[in-house]
Amino acid sequence: MPLIAGIDIGNATTEVALAQDGRFIGSGIVATTGMKGTRENIAGVVASLQQALDKTPWSLQDVAKICINEAAPVIGDVAMETITETIITESTMIGHNPQTPGGVGVGMGTTIAVEKLAALSEDRFAQGWIPLVGEEMDFLEAVWFINEALDRGVNVVAAILKKDDGVLVNNRLHRPIPVVDEVTLLEKVPEGVLAAVEVAAPGQVVRVLSNPYGIATFFALTPEETQTIVPIARALIGNRSAVVLKTPQGDVRSRVIPAGKIFIRGEKRGGEADVAQGAQAIMQAMSACAPVCDIRGEAGTHAGGMLERVRKVMASLTGHEMSAIYIQDLLAVDTFIPRKVQGGMAGECAMENAVGMAAMVKADRLQMQVIARELSARLQTEVVVGGVEANMAIAGALTTPGCAAPLAILDLGAGSTDAAIVNAEGQITAVHLAGAGNMVSLLIKTELGLEDLSLAEAIKKYPLAKVESLFSIRHENGAVEFFREALSPAVFAKVVYIKEGELVPIDNASPLEKIRLVRRQAKEKVFVTNCLRALRQVSPGGSIRDIAFVVLVGGSSLDFEIPQLITEALSHYGVVAGQGNIRGTEGPRNAVATGLLLAGQAN
Repeated sequence: MPLIAGIDIGNATTEVALAQDGRFIGSGIVATTGMKGTRENIAGVVASLQQALDKTPWSLQDVAKICINEAAPVIGDVAMETITETIITESTMIGHNPQTPGGVGVGMGTTIAVEKLAALSEDRFAQGWIPLVGEEMDFLEAVWFINEALDRGVNVVAAILKKDDGVLVNNRLHRPIPVVDEVTLLEKVPEGVLAAVEVAAPGQVVRVLSNPYGIATFFALTPEETQTIVPIARALIGNRSAVVLKTPQGDVRSRVIPAGKIFIRGEKRGGEADVAQGAQAIMQAMSACAPVCDIRGEAGTHAGGMLERVRKVMASLTGHEMSAIYIQDLLAVDTFIPRKVQGGMAGECAMENAVGMAAMVKADRLQMQVIARELSARLQTEVVVGGVEANMAIAGALTTPGCAAPLAILDLGAGSTDAAIVNAEGQITAVHLAGAGNMVSLLIKTELGLEDLSLAEAIKKYPLAKVESLFSIRHENGAVEFFREALSPAVFAKVVYIKEGELVPIDNASPLEKIRLVRRQAKEKVFVTNCLRALRQVSPGGSIRDIAFVVLVGGSSLDFEIPQLITEALSHYGVVAGQGNIRGTEGPRNAVATGLLLAGQAN
């Protein structure tokens, strides 16, 4: 008997389901080649089909019919538009956070070159002094100058160093003081100005200088001046050490970058949203204009450039004119991006507000027909474009043991989140939304300041732990695990992710708690937000409470915490949610491919 194949081309993977005479005989999965919905997908389709056939006694020549999905691509390089920027003028310094400062406490005084401490007159001993130690001076020489001053009764309250000598200096002082080091542009720090230095104990963060009123107290600021130093305090939140200088001309301000407007054209009404107002304003405008026909950005702005890049990429891949490319959905989320502070003296970073956006291009059935024809010519077999992904996912989900209509599904992929609902009569309502696993990875990458997207992917997929000794680790849930054999010294005292039993160190200074928080928040911002808005759109009455059961399918449903986050969110609406088990064997994967196969058999 001839074989029939259902093939689901996704943003990240291409999946195959094989059947003969109504009986499922195999499945396959490979990474998608090229951008979803383009001719580059053909190589991945053939590879996944061959992988499935390798598990059977049949070959490509035995496949009589192939059904592929209508693939709507989601642009994966989601734009991150920074909408605030911290700028320093003159010599104000903020947010310095070296790895190993020395001492603990807060010091308030006047800056002075360390070698000039010896020349201070006795009447100036009592006022606080903060010596500046340049690169040319050895740490032992600096220690001698500071100790000599302390012995004479000079009130040395803190120290600022250019080199990484903070701990070495502090350990040799007659009296411990807060010491901040690694100030790369120390020569820009003027002498004779008021400064405040704070170093927190290990495991703690600065409290005084991250409080606007704490800074105001030290520098005797007016209410108007206090308002202007809020960006300083914001930039210092979460740091272990900090330095703030006050110069007559110095100024720190937060500037809003004009990110531009987004114009939305819906079937019944249009709307617009200013990106600078954040993700909530954008998503409210999207909701008001649903269903959306097209989205465009203001010309000459960040938003306009991002959406035009989406059109340009798709036009080049499909051969269409840019004017014929329509963006049918957009997901916006508020996030933070570490950005270098303009005018800083030690490479300081401030967490700037940003908006992340994922855009989805309208599915092009004509383009899929081109892919189907090329695939048919290559394999010498019939290839048809099946149905919409969400409709096919419903059919696949219904093969889960214990499932029956009426039913709703959430298909959680890499590029898009789909929802569909089928009533008792078999009528299906579906929606296809931008934003899924790829966007989560991008949020993790940007908020943690990672260079490598593959590391962000790993942090997204695997649980974390902290290596506390060579024989024990503490998992992110607090559980301690002991080992018979000593762990590698390369992971000692490191935050690691656990991949198939292997401990892989994370090359990032962030503590485990922050990495976990960023990961969970990214998943909530994307998946929980998208699942709720998708279910509202497919629910007959527009209310999630009208839905009784939801089956989770798709690759992201295999994640170790996304299903729990969604289940918890839906429990507030009285909705029962759980992972599907396609055909009783595949778990939540292969739903669309199975649905395409069933549709192909019916026709």
